[in-house]
Amino acid sequence: MTSKGIFFNNEEIDFRLSEILKIKRWLKALISKENCVLGEINYVFCSDTYLLKMNQEYLQHDTYTDIITFDYCDITKTNLKRISGDVFISIDRIKENAEKFNSGFENELKRVLAHGTLHLIGYKDKKKEDKQQMTNKENEALELFEMI
Repeated sequence: MTSKGIFFNNEEIDFRLSEILKIKRWLKALISKENCVLGEINYVFCSDTYLLKMNQEYLQHDTYTDIITFDYCDITKTNLKRISGDVFISIDRIKENAEKFNSGFENELKRVLAHGTLHLIGYKDKKKEDKQQMTNKENEALELFEMI
């Protein structure tokens, strides 16, 4: 691993993340709380169209989604999981879901940032019980954000 840290980028949209430093501290705290270490995570904010193309090309899914996570994690010499990956987030989906769930854009964005990070940590969401655990972990992460 040549670099480590949390990076934010855009693809095909103009989006500015607010509270960047607090969000970085929060995501690092979330990773640490789960007994993992930070490698390199690239969060890429994009449009529905961009993420749909990725979903079709890489996952063979022909549906819109709010997030796609590519996991590049490995294990350190001290047997800790090093969290690395690319997390693509549709800002269009975040806006729509914020309205749908009446949660507010910033809150929904933080939930999805936590969701992608939790996937890299190892949490799943395909089975009913896994979805419940993921939701619980997202809620814990949102509470952690308020303490940062």
